[in-house]
Amino acid sequence: MDYYGRMFKTFRFLVAWALLATLVGQHALAATATPEDAPANSNLNRDLFYELLVGELSAQSGDTAAAYALLLDAARKSKEPRLYQRAVELALGARSGESALEAARAWNSAFPTSQDANRYLVQILIGLNRSAEIQEPIKRHLALLPPAERIAVIHLLPRYFARASDKAQAAKLVERTLANELKDSATATAAWYAVGVLRMQAGDSAGALEAARQAAALNTKAEEPVYLALNLINPKLPEAEKYVRNFLSGPASAELRMNYIRQLLEAQRYGDAYAQTKVLTHDWPAFPDGWLVQGTLEFQNQAIDQAQTSLNTFLSLNPSSGTDAQAEETGRGSVQAYLLLAQIAEQAQRFDEAQAYLLRIKSPKDALRVAVHQSAILARLGKMDEARAVIRSVPELQSDDARAKVSAEVQLLRENKKFQAAYDVLVAALNQYPLDGDLLYDQAMLAEKLGRIDEMEMLLRRLIVAKPDYHHAYNALGFSFAERNVHLAEARELIAKALEMAPNDPFIVDSMAWVEFRAGNAAQALKLLQSAFQARPDPEIAAHMGEVFWSLGQREQAIDIWKQAAQLSPDNETLLETTRRLQGKP
Repeated sequence: MDYYGRMFKTFRFLVAWALLATLVGQHALAATATPEDAPANSNLNRDLFYELLVGELSAQSGDTAAAYALLLDAARKSKEPRLYQRAVELALGARSGESALEAARAWNSAFPTSQDANRYLVQILIGLNRSAEIQEPIKRHLALLPPAERIAVIHLLPRYFARASDKAQAAKLVERTLANELKDSATATAAWYAVGVLRMQAGDSAGALEAARQAAALNTKAEEPVYLALNLINPKLPEAEKYVRNFLSGPASAELRMNYIRQLLEAQRYGDAYAQTKVLTHDWPAFPDGWLVQGTLEFQNQAIDQAQTSLNTFLSLNPSSGTDAQAEETGRGSVQAYLLLAQIAEQAQRFDEAQAYLLRIKSPKDALRVAVHQSAILARLGKMDEARAVIRSVPELQSDDARAKVSAEVQLLRENKKFQAAYDVLVAALNQYPLDGDLLYDQAMLAEKLGRIDEMEMLLRRLIVAKPDYHHAYNALGFSFAERNVHLAEARELIAKALEMAPNDPFIVDSMAWVEFRAGNAAQALKLLQSAFQARPDPEIAAHMGEVFWSLGQREQAIDIWKQAAQLSPDNETLLETTRRLQGKP
């Protein structure tokens, strides 16, 4: 045998030896310890040692069946729990469920009070869909535990059944299994919570909410039922959100209210989310994340002074904000805060202040985001070539970084009205990423800016066929028709489809309002625009709302909403064009 062959053989032997070291140590201690401190004697003898060694060497060489048989036999002879566990894990690694079940049952039989043995048995039975055999092992497992640990295991039961093929059957099984716990005041809240989660996994939302109510009735201060109800919030089950809001009307933890805020943000209910952040920061002023979300929403609503205050409060509370003198990586929330503060300073043309905020960000994964803001500042100073170079120089640490840099450069050029240059960048990029939905969408929007309407329509229709769930394409094509007052029936269908996929998106609601206006339904258009503007105070939505007011003869209201929009964005093209056209200004 050559040198490397001998070394590999030795290595395998050492691996096996390491696995046996504890047992050998026990054997040695049993022989040398004094009577007062002697541990229980190990059953390791020469034959058993050899069996273990051969078993482990078989496992190392890939003969799992032989290794399993030897180690299970050794476990039965030695009555050593770790050998039973090793046999179970070998079988699981070989995807032999029946062998794993055999070893787990042998382990459980040898050690009926072992929590580990019982836990393995339960999980294997679940994995094998042997639901009829699961109930007693779970009951036995729970009976072995003190109340505090029992509650922890009850909370884990839904995870055990996450892969069960019949979720409804699993929910009923667990409810039967937890019959005693559902009646015990010490465990009933946790038990009803587990039943509720399993019902939710089975698609029984109403049943899950009822379980949450049962849990809350037993402990009115418990938050687990509220977390369950949070996951049930949807338009088809309004009672879930009503239940959550009723609980939040009283004392609630910051984490619970923050989770509700996240739900509202995901649903694009920004006004409701902001109202909740105000409550959160009032009740829990030392909770950093509340200030970050509040500041972000205030920035989005162009409430700049309030946004600065909220973001600076977040940074003062957040230990991972970092400074120029610190070398550690800036925390995620702090990155967001610094970027927003830099953007606020940039909008106010305080460019040195903006750069100072950006320099505080020490995070390689955010290098491109920082570069985007730095390039925007350079572009505003008339240094477009330098701005593009900053984006292109960002290191590509991940596979999609090159693609992200393309989008960043296109955005920079578009915002600075370099439409042809942006279009050229996209054409080159699409040769490399021909099926990229975002790039195709951007190309369509730039074709529109360049007056190539037919090309825009062709690109959007191609995108809809390639990616039928890309709601932005439906909205853009529908709005384009409405803006040009053509194909209004198709425009309505396209925008309705987009609303199905993103029902609370204020910009899509704005598009539907514009279709209604073009179709002569000014009152309905106004209603939609008011709801959209309330959700997202945007100058383009305001421009449309003002035009509808104007058409209805409500000119004071039109001028008022335009003034509000001008405070948000005085240079917005849609707003300026609308006011000049309707007021007869040059």
